[in-house]
Amino acid sequence: MKNLISVVGPTGIGKTRLAIDLAKHFGTEIISCDSRQFFREMKIGTASPSEQELSEAVHHFIGNLSIQDYYSIGQYEHDALQKLQELFLSHDTVILVGGSMMYEKAVLEGLNDLPEADEENQEKLRVILENEGIEKLQEILKDLDPAYFEVVDIHNHRRLLRAIDVIWQTQTKYSDLISASQASRDFNVIRIGIEAPREALYERINKRVDIMMENGLLEEAKRLEDFKHLTALNTVGYSELFKYFNEEWELDFAVSEIKKNSRRYAKRQLTWYRKADDIYYLPLGYGPSDFDWLIEGIKKVL
Repeated sequence: MKNLISVVGPTGIGKTRLAIDLAKHFGTEIISCDSRQFFREMKIGTASPSEQELSEAVHHFIGNLSIQDYYSIGQYEHDALQKLQELFLSHDTVILVGGSMMYEKAVLEGLNDLPEADEENQEKLRVILENEGIEKLQEILKDLDPAYFEVVDIHNHRRLLRAIDVIWQTQTKYSDLISASQASRDFNVIRIGIEAPREALYERINKRVDIMMENGLLEEAKRLEDFKHLTALNTVGYSELFKYFNEEWELDFAVSEIKKNSRRYAKRQLTWYRKADDIYYLPLGYGPSDFDWLIEGIKKVL
């Protein structure tokens, strides 16, 4: 049976480097499940792999779409599984990497059979969003499903709309609906993570935002300002700078909000991954001996 090694963890923890190290060791290729790195116009703000990193191992689903393309998680599941089957023709092991929790779940387990969007519900929620803001949607979801509220990206209005709509339709918590495993896969799965003290992770996130600004995040966001209504850009690192361009915030405050919202997102990711009991962890700043230990462990599991 073929093997999929899934590298998971919060934003800024060092997943890209670990995935490349694993790909080089196994002589294989990498599939990204980072839903923000799909978009080629958002390289800096999504911390997409650099040209140097891309040259070290073949990556798939990095910069393969435009922000103007519609791309659903269902389409990704189909495309990623198809790419996996292609790669398994010439590789025994493939690497999956990314912090988009539901996208990883779609590849490993399949999507749940959730109802299609209800137009009446969606319209009702859009009116709430326009008149009372995203905070009201956050409040509704928190009341309906505190568990999902803990892990969802609460700044992504589309995710909030979807979850509330499904809860209203099914009278069941969204967190319960998505927790059940679906299709069985014809490959082995090993999940690898990196552990770090919370303070060290937050420090890395803050530093990474500073580096993004040095690398031209402000200019990248400015080029994309005309597209700020698109779902892809309703995300941390861009929505804050759009408020600066709109003269709602000072630049320093906008940057501090990017850091704060990135830390909040990392906290939600940690909450999600803490519930899993099948992740093998390396320490932050792992050395050769740690990596050798990991490889030995993977070989035993396989």
